[in-house]
Order: sequence, then C-alpha cells, then structure tokens
Amino acid sequence: MEKRGQHHSSRPRMIFGGEMCGWENLLAIEAAPEEVRELRKRIHQVIGTKPALSKFHELQETEVHRFLLRTLRKPEDVVQHIKTEAGAIILKGAYGYTIEPEKTDPLVDVADNALMQFSLATVPGAWMVDMLPALRYLPEWVPGTGFKSTAREWKSTLMELAEKPHEFVKHQMAEKQNAESYVAKLYQQANGTTSAQEESRIRWSAAALYTGGADTSVSTMSLFFLAMTVNPNVQVKAREEIDRVICNHRLPALADRPNLPYVEAVVKECFRWHPIAPMGLPHVTTKDDIYQGHLIPKGAMLIPNIWLVTHDPKVYDDPMTFNPNRFLSESPPPDPRDFVFGFGRRICPGRLLAESSVWLTVARSLAVFDIAKGFEHGEEIEPDVRFTPGIISHPLPFKASIKPRSKDYEELIRAVEVDHPWEASDADKLRSVGD
Repeated sequence: MEKRGQHHSSRPRMIFGGEMCGWENLLAIEAAPEEVRELRKRIHQVIGTKPALSKFHELQETEVHRFLLRTLRKPEDVVQHIKTEAGAIILKGAYGYTIEPEKTDPLVDVADNALMQFSLATVPGAWMVDMLPALRYLPEWVPGTGFKSTAREWKSTLMELAEKPHEFVKHQMAEKQNAESYVAKLYQQANGTTSAQEESRIRWSAAALYTGGADTSVSTMSLFFLAMTVNPNVQVKAREEIDRVICNHRLPALADRPNLPYVEAVVKECFRWHPIAPMGLPHVTTKDDIYQGHLIPKGAMLIPNIWLVTHDPKVYDDPMTFNPNRFLSESPPPDPRDFVFGFGRRICPGRLLAESSVWLTVARSLAVFDIAKGFEHGEEIEPDVRFTPGIISHPLPFKASIKPRSKDYEELIRAVEVDHPWEASDADKLRSVGD
C-alpha cells in the first residue's frame, strides 16, 4: 500500500491541508506515481546499486578520514563533524561541490534546516489543518492558521536547498569549470535539449539524493557514539576484530567489510536499537484492502511503527539492550536495514550510500578512537540516552570522551592531510552565483 497518486502535477501538495509548502517532488511526498518513477530512475542510476555506488568509495573513504581528523581536533563537536562528513560526500557526488573544510558551510547549513523542518512537518497529527482541511480557507488573522506562515518559511528553505546547488552546477558548466557530478552528467546526456519538465526532474531528484543520503546517516552515526559510551564491551570486541584483520598500519576500507563480521553486526544493531525514522512516513491506501479480516478503506492513513518492529521481543531478544551478538547467532533475526529506510515507492533513495557511509565511519572510529563516557567538573557522567521527536529522530545532545588509542593511531589520522590535501571550497563560487 502506497501513498495515493491522484495529483498529476509536477508540483504536488504535501501537508498543511494542501498548502504548497515547497517540498515539491521530494520522494517522500504525495507525488504522482509516474513522477516518482521518473525521479527514482535517475537516482537509481547513480547510487541505486552496489556497482554504481562503488564510484563513491574513494570519496567516502577520504571524507571519513577527514572526519576522524576533525574529531581528533575537536572531539566535543563530533555530531557537527558527522554532519560535515555526510554533507561533503553527497554534495560532491550530486553537484561536484566542495564544502568549507574548516568552518561551517552554507549548503550544509541549509540542508540541516530543511531536514529539521521536514522532520517536524511530517509528524502525523502535528497540524490541525491536515485533520480539518477547511482551515486552509480561513484568513491568516484567525487563530489556528499559523501553519500558513510556517509553510511559506519552510518552502523558502526547501527552494533554497534545491535551487542554490543546481544553479551552481549550471554556472560551472557554462564556464566549463564543473566537476563530475550527478547533475552535470544528466545535463551532458541531454545535449542542450533539456525541457522544463526534465529540468525540474534533475533539480528535485538531486535534492532528494542529497536529503535521502544525508540526515539518515547522521542520525545513526551519532547513535553509534552514544552507544559506545554505554557499551564498552562492544567496543573492545570490535576493536579486537579490527586489530586482528587490519593491524594498525592502515584504516579499515570498504573492501574489508566481508572480513569484519562483528563490525557489521555493530552497524546492524545501531540501525535496530533506535531506528532513523521510528514511525516511518505516513502512507495512504490507493484502494480498499482486507488485512487479516479487517477492512482498510481507500484513503486511510497508515503509519508503520518501525520502532515497535525493531523492539519486538519475539523477534529481537531483550530488545532494549545494545547487543550485536544477536546477528551472529546460527539463526539471526531479520536485518533491520531491510525496513528502517522505509517501504515501497517512498523508500529512502539514498539508503545504500547512507548505510555504507555509516559502516565506514563506525569501522574507522572503532579502529582509532577510544570512546568513553564524558566528564563534567572532573566527574564522569552517565550519558543521556534519549532522542528527539519527529519523523527523523536523533540522540539528544550527550557528552563523550573521544581520544586516539595511541600516538601511532593519532599519526594515522593526521596522515590524511598528506594523502588527501584539503581542496579549496566552492562556497565563494556558490555565493557569487546567488549574487
């Protein structure tokens, strides 16, 4: 069962009782089925299969190594470093855009705001107008119509996210200075004959590529660091496996995945312990359906309780405990990655890229860092294991002690500046396009 697809415009409605709040053509929304297929076809060509994803491996490994260096320098900002890593990978792949290496990047900031707003916007029942659509016809001075100004503000954020990097690529192509990217490739394939509809599809599929691959990985990687502060035994066991397979002369690479089963199990448990989207995205039935004798009428909203699925004690023994060993038993439970990214046509389009980035970050962090509980006023403090509300849920801010395991590992981390020197940011070029 999917969201209904009666809207055949390329700019479908979403929430706020049909207010055009600007989330047009992102793949989580109520777009026409044929439009979703066209957008997904383009994304699938770039990151929809493991062979296609292999083109990103070198980029991922470089940016994860840079993440380690940023964390070494400022461990208290680890969550921000995770956001920077995720943004660097997907912005380079989607737009050929190089982020600010040492300071806040304008596009990463815009994406953070857009994804936060998306998470709030799609909480089922959060907006009275979705339950009482007639509210959208009332003037804005009437109490209860604040959703209209919110919709305009959030539309502006989303439009900025989609338009800015897209125009950057077009400008760079006109100057014959563009890097290889998803957007540039689609324009090159069109040979200068891009229609308005195709232009829209390129713009919004790239935006979906970015949003689909960024925030999902940020949530799970943040969760990993939280989980390690309260599960030191897991960290020790994972480190022993890495040391046995990799030794200490290099960092784990994506090619090492088949030889690191316990690290793989740690990643699975991160996705299970607190799913990226605990309540999934709301879906709507396209026709009447019968399930186990119960009628589900056409147009009914269905909310998949993914958190409950990943915490079902009949499937995952002692589900509140972080235990990677559950996936190494003779009869392991289902891999949570098969459903935590959603279902059907609206499944996260960046899931393969997000999942591989999570694995690489987890493996390399375990290899070089000792992650422990944080300190305050000289006293060790228990981490606050709580999470934000919203469609995409993140750990609440927590303190952790993150230190290199030894001087040798510190030198291994710092080697990235020699092996992969920092590139000049494209932020100034982006600003000049806006001007």
